[in-house]
Amino acid sequence: MFGFGTLIDILKKNPKKIVFTEGTDPRILEASSRLLASNFLEPILVGKPEEIYAVASDAGFNIRGAQIIDPDNYERMDEMIDMLCEIRKNKGLTREEAAKMLSQANYFGTMLVKIGVADALLGGATYSTADTVRPALQIIKTKPGNKIVSSCFILVRPGATGDNEVIAMGDCAINITPSEDDLVEIAAETASCARVFGIDPMVAFLSYSTLGSGKGDTVDKMRNAAAKTKVAHPELPIEGELQFDAAVSPRVARTKCPQSEVAGHANTFIFPDINAGNIGYKIAQRMGNFEAYGPILLGLNAPINDLSRGCNAGEVYSMAIITAALA
Repeated sequence: MFGFGTLIDILKKNPKKIVFTEGTDPRILEASSRLLASNFLEPILVGKPEEIYAVASDAGFNIRGAQIIDPDNYERMDEMIDMLCEIRKNKGLTREEAAKMLSQANYFGTMLVKIGVADALLGGATYSTADTVRPALQIIKTKPGNKIVSSCFILVRPGATGDNEVIAMGDCAINITPSEDDLVEIAAETASCARVFGIDPMVAFLSYSTLGSGKGDTVDKMRNAAAKTKVAHPELPIEGELQFDAAVSPRVARTKCPQSEVAGHANTFIFPDINAGNIGYKIAQRMGNFEAYGPILLGLNAPINDLSRGCNAGEVYSMAIITAALA
């Protein structure tokens, strides 16, 4: 079952480099100092070295050995400008416009991943989610066969027998009103991410209806999306549409859908829209005593993740490990 030791073991076998776009943020620096004390993940800080060292010194964080890259003084900037112009040639991007974009840490950090200097990126301590996702969509782009970027949260709490209880929820942060086809992609990506965290995915498409007990457009959407996902991914145990109690309670499942192998045992939950997803994971976090890790961005060609602007250094450290382990 999932524990951060598992992810750290993965990284120890194949150490990675992760770029932090907000190199002067004290939370980033505290997390970087912890990572530098290890041997499995190397932080790259974007910013001016003198400013980064000044903040680290004032806060008492040891970041000796960190790689610091200043967009204003980077020997590969011309190469990056040329590459960005090529990537965005359909938009008629000029070199001047590309240079201006790459002067921004979020675009610059994303390009470091694109050219292979870093394996992954973590941003958002001061940026909005859109400011992290937009450069990723423009530069890194979605994986072959994927049309959207989505997200999931991994939620963890200690179980009664000592093992951690781990569940996955998607999409709680990116797609406001996903279509049926979007939900197929969200379900597949969420299940794939769940496996990284030791979850053997049992996927429930959630609704206010269980297998036809209710009516409505969103009920139809979740039923149809579940059916499409079964066809596209026959290897996945899938049920839908399900009410949440039918998805997780064996007793309720025996009454409402006794023939389902997923009902009553679901651990990977697909929500009809961002409203339900955001509310759902926060209820689990605040009232169910789960630790919530995410949003973990899914569907991109490289691991790029977004932090909450209210995050603390411990969350930065945890999300850095999660992000790099997906590389």
